[in-house]
Amino acid sequence: MVRLFLTLSPAIPRFNLCPGISILATKLRTKTPTFSLISPSSSPNFQRTRFYSTGTRIYSLPNSENSNFDDNLVVLGIETSCDDTAAAVVRGTGEILSQVISSQAELLAQYGGVAPKQAEEAHSRVIDKVVQDALDRASLTEKDLSAVAVTIGPGLSLCLRVGVRKARSVAGNFSLPIVGVHHMEAHALVARLVEQELSFPFMALLISGGHNLLVLAHKLGQYTQLGTTVDDAIGEAFDKTAKWLGLDMRRSGGPAVEELALEGDAKSVKFNVPMKYHKDCNFSYAGLKTQVRLAIEAKEIDAKCPVSSATNEDRRNRADIAASFQRVAVLHLEEKCERAIDWALELEPSIKHMVGLREKNLCFA
Repeated sequence: MVRLFLTLSPAIPRFNLCPGISILATKLRTKTPTFSLISPSSSPNFQRTRFYSTGTRIYSLPNSENSNFDDNLVVLGIETSCDDTAAAVVRGTGEILSQVISSQAELLAQYGGVAPKQAEEAHSRVIDKVVQDALDRASLTEKDLSAVAVTIGPGLSLCLRVGVRKARSVAGNFSLPIVGVHHMEAHALVARLVEQELSFPFMALLISGGHNLLVLAHKLGQYTQLGTTVDDAIGEAFDKTAKWLGLDMRRSGGPAVEELALEGDAKSVKFNVPMKYHKDCNFSYAGLKTQVRLAIEAKEIDAKCPVSSATNEDRRNRADIAASFQRVAVLHLEEKCERAIDWALELEPSIKHMVGLREKNLCFA
């Protein structure tokens, strides 16, 4: 018996996600999740500058955070927001029964990044197998599922469609509820799946190729955004740096830069920490990218020459730039996190945890 399902995510109308498919809940108590933006005032306290609603309809959990999930609740999750095709099967208790990921590393290397149309085609080729493998590894069939959850955004629309189509197919064929999931909100909440002691309120740092977010999670569906990127995200900066340094992009930018950085001197190239004197929690990596590009041009590094073919001096120069860039990129995160912790404690003095969640293209902890 399905006991509850929830959506915390903005619907994407163009997908027409669930025609004829219902989303069940213990108590169909509909409300709008609140989301606020805050910024510091001249005083130690916060000045609330803007408050708005995401307009999301939620089929909510009961008020008690510790509601007992049915052990028989089994959910298939599907993720195709960018360049990996992924599926997992999870019990309502949080037990992960299986997870399968199909990488597009070769395409990343071929195109020097994510090419949306080619990524969509790659998702379409493997989505059926990935989902079936996830079910097989969990020793289950579609008839054993209680619901299907699928990423509906943010992400590349062409790629998202592949996952949504598959979710609709499975849910429709077996009369299952379907749950649309917000990609970044899932990152913020997934830690509670494996960390039983992590309770609301808590802070989360969410970093990826397209996002830099510092979020205060008050409860399910209610968040305060402490900071975000004003231009580029850290993952974008890592990917561009890796490409300019002629690194192997099959592992994406983060791992490639980190590996080369081990050979370099992190203080050899003087990069400025972005927004060091800004008294907010926002991030900026566009300026750091420019500093890296200028340093690469000064050393006459040719991105068309892979690092594996570089001379010893050229490789050392590339390693120094990689190490120096990585150091400053992470220092920027550290400084903004420290500031955000101080601010968040003004709003929620009971905070005990901060969760750091990153995409696969970032390797550092």
